[in-house]
Amino acid sequence: MRKSLINILYGIYIAEGRVDPHATLAELGIDDNEPLTPAERQATVMDLLMARSGIYLPSVFNTEAGRPPRGSYPPGAHWFYNNWDFNVLGTIVERTTGQNVFDGLVSRLVIPLGMQDCEPGDGWFQHGPESSHPVYKIRMSARDLARVGLLYLRQGRWGTKQLVPESWVRDSTLPHSEVGAGHGYGYLWWATAANAPGDSMATHAPMFYASGWGGQYIIVIPELDLVVVHRSAPSSVGTGVSHVRMGEILRLALAACTNRDIV
Repeated sequence: MRKSLINILYGIYIAEGRVDPHATLAELGIDDNEPLTPAERQATVMDLLMARSGIYLPSVFNTEAGRPPRGSYPPGAHWFYNNWDFNVLGTIVERTTGQNVFDGLVSRLVIPLGMQDCEPGDGWFQHGPESSHPVYKIRMSARDLARVGLLYLRQGRWGTKQLVPESWVRDSTLPHSEVGAGHGYGYLWWATAANAPGDSMATHAPMFYASGWGGQYIIVIPELDLVVVHRSAPSSVGTGVSHVRMGEILRLALAACTNRDIV
């Protein structure tokens, strides 16, 4: 779910003029162990936020399954769930603001939302030989993740303060890339229409959600004024809770609600 958390930082930094969403990787001086081509250097920050960079290089926490051949699509033309894009977004935060993603999240999210469980060491970088851009990994409790969901359910507002621009929350959670019937990807958030056949987690109401490996979810269903958080530790015999199983759990939970307006 780290991608949806860094989305919050980008919404704030873009609004403050600290990050230009239209800046190219060439302008930002971004490169990698295997140098980028001139075409790849033209990918923008927004292309990375939409997982449309067109840069198909190895990454730390590689996402090689289904990865197109290098150079097969120009920046902005094709969606691919790409850890290279997501990792580089962390590098860009540090280069443009002088703070790494963890310091940014503490000052802009953890403290303003009054998170209760975050401690030093709950965010760390994992480096690897595949790329010069490390993975930024985050540990967070269910109740603190619920605050993130509530912030976006309230369109970026927390109490009397607009922490994240409302327009950013709205645009981030729209399906800018169609990845399955009724199932799409925004700016580092997934979006699903009501009863979408392309998403096994779909319900009778539209939703947007953050999804992490092994069954980690922040699910926001605005029509029901509802936030659902699910955390799962990977099991010894598998990879935690599958997306299909999460859909079953979510629909059972909605069916069991005593408030009949929800179902």
